[in-house]
Amino acid sequence: MPSILDDIDASLPVVQHATEFQRRVAKVGFDWPQVSLVLAKIEEELHEIRQEIVAGSTHDRMEDEIGDLLFVCINLARHMQVDPEQALRRVNAKFERRFRRIETLLAARGRSPEQSTLEEMDALWDQAKSEEKE
Repeated sequence: MPSILDDIDASLPVVQHATEFQRRVAKVGFDWPQVSLVLAKIEEELHEIRQEIVAGSTHDRMEDEIGDLLFVCINLARHMQVDPEQALRRVNAKFERRFRRIETLLAARGRSPEQSTLEEMDALWDQAKSEEKE
């Protein structure tokens, strides 16, 4: 039986593939009509992940649940007319900038990330974040 999903290029990057699935099914009405419903689904998926953690679930179960969360986040991006690939590129660049700043600040103290604590690096993260806003 033919499907509206049949001719989606399987070689697309996985985020684009998910975006195309969602775009296609939305065209035939399989979509949340409001962003608030997408956000509720994200909360539901987070709850399910928490349950799996408490249950000590298998890697496969965790992979399924985290995959569900990522899929819904891609759907949120589509609803907000945000390219999820571009959003992830931006956040990667921001993360890299801030972590490199942590390394620089630690180096000025004669230390490396391996020689510091999470609490210290988290405080430096906040400093780097604050510096970007100035």
